[in-house]
Amino acid sequence: MTYIDLRSDTVTKPSAAMRQAMANAEVGDDVFGEDPTVVKLQEKVAALLGKEKALYVPSGVMSNQLAIKAQTDPGDEIICEQDAHIFNYETAAPSLISSVQVKTIPGVRGVIRAEQLTTTIRPKVYYMPRPRMICLENTHNRSGGAIYPLDEIKKISTFARSHEMLMHLDGARLWNAWVATGIHPKEYAKYFDSVSVCFSKGLGAPVGSAVAGSAAMIERAHKWRKVFGGGMRQAGIIAAGALYAVEHNIERLKEDHEKAKYFAEKVSLLPKLSLDMKTVQTNIIIINTERSGKEPDEIIVALKSKGLLVSLGSYNSIRAVMHLDVSMEQVKKAVDIFNKVLG
Repeated sequence: MTYIDLRSDTVTKPSAAMRQAMANAEVGDDVFGEDPTVVKLQEKVAALLGKEKALYVPSGVMSNQLAIKAQTDPGDEIICEQDAHIFNYETAAPSLISSVQVKTIPGVRGVIRAEQLTTTIRPKVYYMPRPRMICLENTHNRSGGAIYPLDEIKKISTFARSHEMLMHLDGARLWNAWVATGIHPKEYAKYFDSVSVCFSKGLGAPVGSAVAGSAAMIERAHKWRKVFGGGMRQAGIIAAGALYAVEHNIERLKEDHEKAKYFAEKVSLLPKLSLDMKTVQTNIIIINTERSGKEPDEIIVALKSKGLLVSLGSYNSIRAVMHLDVSMEQVKKAVDIFNKVLG
């Protein structure tokens, strides 16, 4: 059976043009800093984010964890929203790799407010961990690709500076926020000490993320990338795919957003499901399944039997994600399958 795959925007395959760019990539030994394609990608990302330097890495988890490792000491505490990717989907890496404690705050659609931090920051006493970093996520994966309001980022940044804390942005899908709001990544990034971005999600590259920040921070991250096993040799072959993605696939993200809105509007009409259209801001749709009387896993299996792949959103929801390898015709077919299974 040929499936319509809406599990994630990571399931895309390189286009013919991207494969050609990868095949023709000029390469060198990146561990020696001699791969020209990697250098070009890093410079491109640093410029887009308004940072001194950027570092190409194999995955989004590595980019987030390098930012934490390079800017904290063992025994520090980092703060994030309770549904953040760093806390839920990175295999306890902050505690395993950086020996830091993670403190979570409940947010609304992934957004915590500056006033919530007032009673969260620990006093500076020797028997408590040092509050070192606030980590935000934009767009917020588990909240359906919700966009973090820039005004709130500004307030949180001001709070962090007043408490001598650093700011990190998990911007795996920052490109989606850019396209949806028109706010340039540099404007978001200037409130953060470090920013991670991903090339293998909405942009469709096969491999890679980057972390950006000051030259000193990236120098430390470079060391830890080697320790983590992320030192790659002729990495220009895959960096070329990421570079092509950045140069060609950002503007087209608006198509994914349009597909998501269409799909969500149709599925929201099904009485057995619950879907808040306010949460559909970019390319991810979270669908609550409680009213169906079925477990999410049951529904996932039933949809698969009809040719549609979706993923688990949380304990009572399923998730559909739009991407460049799904057409509007397939989105319409996906709606028909939902109607057959849950209509």
